[in-house]
Amino acid sequence: MIRSSTVAFFVLATVLLGTAGQSAAQIATVTNPDGRRLFVNAEPPTLLKLAFAKPRNAIYLPGEVSFTGRNRPAMNINRDGVEALVREAAERHHVDPALVRAVIETESNWNPGAMSRKGAIGLMQLIPTTAQRFGANDAFNPKQNVDAGVQYLKRLLERYNGNLDLALAAYNAGEGAVDRAHGIPSSRETRDYVQRVQDAYYRPGSGRLENLYERANPIHREVDANGRIIFSNE
Repeated sequence: MIRSSTVAFFVLATVLLGTAGQSAAQIATVTNPDGRRLFVNAEPPTLLKLAFAKPRNAIYLPGEVSFTGRNRPAMNINRDGVEALVREAAERHHVDPALVRAVIETESNWNPGAMSRKGAIGLMQLIPTTAQRFGANDAFNPKQNVDAGVQYLKRLLERYNGNLDLALAAYNAGEGAVDRAHGIPSSRETRDYVQRVQDAYYRPGSGRLENLYERANPIHREVDANGRIIFSNE
């Protein structure tokens, strides 16, 4: 006799695989806590969370990057606690803490439990593969999240020779998008993101270190008479 849970699994897997051709999301293989093999796309795994709730509200990605944690005691960190994590990670990886603050403010508005519709997690909004790449096995853990995000930010600054425009664009859109565009991608989302982080970083009182990063072509955001938003680096 075929168990009902087995039938449910194959029905769910068939639905997810059948919709893969209709979406740009990739299908990944996932093993849940009791050993069953699942298939999940890159979007937040709401359907799978409801179908396999052991432990509750948990999905484990390859490499054990965790989506759990938004209700754990470790998540009850206040702004002072996050600030201490920022200073520690920034000093360890030699990144201006004011820049880390600007990224956190723009990415999550200081919310350690933030999760975007694209699956970016935590204070510095890391996608699971980036979190794993820089050693954050629990992507909702504030300490791991900040440390991995600062490492990634440093890597991008090194890759683009201290060019803040390009490093921030890559943090938002990915290194491949920046390389293909030979600069900041033309998407409004990325250009607006770069502008917002720099506004936070360069505003009076941010505590930034002077002349640390290159900002050769700062982006200006304007709204014309017709209400159109125009970005320019002139």
